[in-house]
Amino acid sequence: MGLGHEQGFGAPCLKCKDKCEGFELHFWRKICRNCKCGQEEHDVLTSNEEDRKVGKLFEDTKYTTLIAKLKNDGIPMYKRNVMILTNPVPAKKNISINTVTFEWAPPVQNQTLARQYMQMLPKEKQPVAGSEGAQYRKKQLAKQLPAHDQDPSKCHELSPNEVKQMEQFVKKYKSEALGVGDVKLPGEVETRDTDKNNLNNGDRGTSAAVGAMEGKSPDQKASQYSCYRCKLNMKEGDPAVYAERAGYDKLWHPACFVCCTCSELLVDMIYFWKNGNLYCGRHYCDSEKPRCAGCDELIFSNEYTQAEGQNWHLKHFCCFDCDCVLAGEIYVMVNDKPVCKPCYVKNHAAICQGCHNAIDPEVQRVTYNNFNWHATQECFLCSCCSKCLIGQKFMPVEGMVFCSVECKKKMMS
Repeated sequence: MGLGHEQGFGAPCLKCKDKCEGFELHFWRKICRNCKCGQEEHDVLTSNEEDRKVGKLFEDTKYTTLIAKLKNDGIPMYKRNVMILTNPVPAKKNISINTVTFEWAPPVQNQTLARQYMQMLPKEKQPVAGSEGAQYRKKQLAKQLPAHDQDPSKCHELSPNEVKQMEQFVKKYKSEALGVGDVKLPGEVETRDTDKNNLNNGDRGTSAAVGAMEGKSPDQKASQYSCYRCKLNMKEGDPAVYAERAGYDKLWHPACFVCCTCSELLVDMIYFWKNGNLYCGRHYCDSEKPRCAGCDELIFSNEYTQAEGQNWHLKHFCCFDCDCVLAGEIYVMVNDKPVCKPCYVKNHAAICQGCHNAIDPEVQRVTYNNFNWHATQECFLCSCCSKCLIGQKFMPVEGMVFCSVECKKKMMS
């Protein structure tokens, strides 16, 4: 089973810039071996790969209308709705055409509605080709819908039993939680529900709400509805997002259709519904299964370890720098990642201002601002007269410390 190590090889890191030599996937972590950033932080051309991933997600669901199978290999591909808008722009002699391409737009027939939806999103999150918003969408596709949360072939060394468990888990969330938002004017939804109610008198649903709205125009009805998240009223004429699994008595402003855990816009309106809340794919899975902090994969084994408030596959509780197994070993947490003692001393330890050597994580130290000293008679001394300052008052000046005003003046003169 491969993790796709050729994908994006050598791509520059958008976060580290020139500090990274180029993307090189770690052999089991989902990060770059050179800079430790994720693939989503690198300028990797992933549109085809992402379309395959979302296509696989929608396979065997009611959303198969959003995918197409390629003739040559039968792989389901996501049919993104790309929207191209053209606006005439007055020029000195004639009128030029300004074209704006949205890399994704709601799959609705009414382009005016799709345009309204886009305008209601924050500018920096509108997926206009080549913009910050397009980069945001790409990053959220990687974060919210990890391929290794649905495809066992993207995981590292799963046992046959773990593969079976994962397949059952994916099948379950596809049938019980997965959905795609629906963009509509609130009045349209009520009209549709009224018609349905007339056809099926015994049906329940939103009939009470419909009855209260009879005789009002769609725009008037829209202003009577409040967003499920922010509780503010919908403005007349504005589109709303509905989630079928939540029921059509609930609706959201486009910018409020977000994950209840990370508060990020649900990418391409793909949601997971659970206990009255919207989740992105990642955080829905996190609410159901433990996730390994080492490889970022869900854990389907009964045996795993918990350390520092996180879960780990037994084989993945390793040093973040050198990958040595840490079971029974001394380690230090650096930016929420475990690092073995030798790597800590070599790469992360504070340097003593006295002896200029690394400070062992197990020994006592004195820290002031960003300066550190071994808490010994040999290192924490007056920078002028070498008097030991442990347990004494001292006067700091940048990386130096003094026992008195006299020593400070003498040294500074």
